[in-house]
Amino acid sequence: MKANYDTPLILSGPLRRPKQMLLEQEYGGHKSLHDGDVASNLGLKDAPIEGPTHFSQFVPLLVKIWGKDWYERGCFSAHFLNMVVEGEEVKAFVEWPKEGETTTRCWAEKADGSPVLEASASLGDSGATLLDQRMAKLRPFDQLIILEDLKVGLQGVKEEEVIMEAEQHMGKLYPFSLTQKLKSITEKSPYYFDAHQSPWGQPIIPLEMVSVLSMYTFHEAGFVVKQPSIGLFADLEIRMIKGPLLVGETYKIRREIVALGESRRTEGFWTRSQILDKAGHEVLAEVLLHQAIFKHSYPAYSKS
Repeated sequence: MKANYDTPLILSGPLRRPKQMLLEQEYGGHKSLHDGDVASNLGLKDAPIEGPTHFSQFVPLLVKIWGKDWYERGCFSAHFLNMVVEGEEVKAFVEWPKEGETTTRCWAEKADGSPVLEASASLGDSGATLLDQRMAKLRPFDQLIILEDLKVGLQGVKEEEVIMEAEQHMGKLYPFSLTQKLKSITEKSPYYFDAHQSPWGQPIIPLEMVSVLSMYTFHEAGFVVKQPSIGLFADLEIRMIKGPLLVGETYKIRREIVALGESRRTEGFWTRSQILDKAGHEVLAEVLLHQAIFKHSYPAYSKS
């Protein structure tokens, strides 16, 4: 006999201490928010860890629910709530979906219970994600200054080509290799480095590193963000359509600005990046990223 209770079953992983790997990050010719001095100048207590780092903690929990399908058709859609600095502990939580459901609620907390992120996880085409809902609620704005040259519907100037080899340095935005990341990743799996143990015959790119792959050639898109200015990831969604993505495989990327907005402190733009096969015929994955740019990090903002 099945127990008939409304109380949700919550899966949780162990407390983890994610590592900071972006101290040397550069974009727009200057240091980023992940540099201690830059963070301090913006009123932060310390340089934060990159938000997607936390995605890895959810993977074992979601695989527990959906198995191999999660790697192939899973979608993780997250809104970042509070920054984490190296040394702080984080725990991931996933609500077990009801029978027949293919979407569920996720969140992460620090050891003291303060929130890190909220998210939805889903399998296949399961309706509106958390970020779909957040974009639908964006408030109208009068005029953007830092993002003046961006418009909804603006597409990247060309189709970009990307690859992630195990030893490949991922550039100024991500000054490390996949091999270096795997030494400190919070959840280790042979799927990430052993072709013989991978069900897909090649090592797969970890969920948190899909954003790295998608940003590797972002500078080629031609999207103009006025400099010097400092931004952060406010929202990030990674969707596998025919995944997983594989180490050493060549992919194409197409980009489009799908939303713009602002808050009291930031201007923001939402980019949807489609990751296609080498021939550019089939969409294998999508990344939806909301980058929020601090208004007071742009020196000319008050004069505009």
